[in-house]
Amino acid sequence: MNRLSTYDARFDAVTRPAVLTAHAFEGAAAAQMERMLADLRRVYRERNEALLELERAHHESLMRLAAAAELRDDETGVHITRMGYLAEALALAAGLDSDTARMLRLAAPMHDIGKIGVPDNVLKKPGPLTDAERAQMMQHPRMGADILGRSRMGLFTLAAEVALTHHERWDGAGYPYGLKGRQIPLTGRIVAIVDFFDALTMDRCYRKALSDERAVSMLNDQAGKAFDPDLVKVFMRQLPRMVELRNWVNRMQPEFAVIDSLDPCAPTRSGAPDLLS
Repeated sequence: MNRLSTYDARFDAVTRPAVLTAHAFEGAAAAQMERMLADLRRVYRERNEALLELERAHHESLMRLAAAAELRDDETGVHITRMGYLAEALALAAGLDSDTARMLRLAAPMHDIGKIGVPDNVLKKPGPLTDAERAQMMQHPRMGADILGRSRMGLFTLAAEVALTHHERWDGAGYPYGLKGRQIPLTGRIVAIVDFFDALTMDRCYRKALSDERAVSMLNDQAGKAFDPDLVKVFMRQLPRMVELRNWVNRMQPEFAVIDSLDPCAPTRSGAPDLLS
């Protein structure tokens, strides 16, 4: 063995244990890092599950408040459920993505939550309202938006927008702000149309339901006046499916747990009829 080989052998003898120790340390560090990442993933998953459960609970509470407001004007309370599904259907037909449409299904039922603050003698009055009574009624969009807008969650921000703007009119003669045309958020324009059609075709405490044909005629007459004319055309193209969906809701009367599919992996309409061809 020459001198160089001897030096190499001595170097190996000195350094090999250190190298092996370093490799062992790296292996232990890598294993520890994996455990830390697994723990972080578990904590992150549990945090998300807790937030989702909190949002579900928050939504259910507000839905029950909306139902309480609706029951004062609708003995069955099914109107708000139909509102959710019909708004989602019109949103999809108008080209909104499925996530936004799903959010609107959850938000739209809360559109009239502000009616909880309107006195019964105004809300249930069978005849024309006085100026003072109309002023009281016209406060409910702001009251609803105030109730819903206290949350920073996206769903309730959307619900507040809908509550605040679904009584605005395309021609600018609506309330509370007199917004005109595309100044009105698309979600408010969608909910305004399905609310008009569904409210006309249901029994109210002060009148019987109108026929679908009469409601369609009135909706067409208000296109470009109260309602976005392009959205009215979309609604009319989808009318058979809208009626089918409304009838399905009336027949099945889905519970809040079915409507409230906040999990994006959950079925969107939970057995409801197909809406788009």
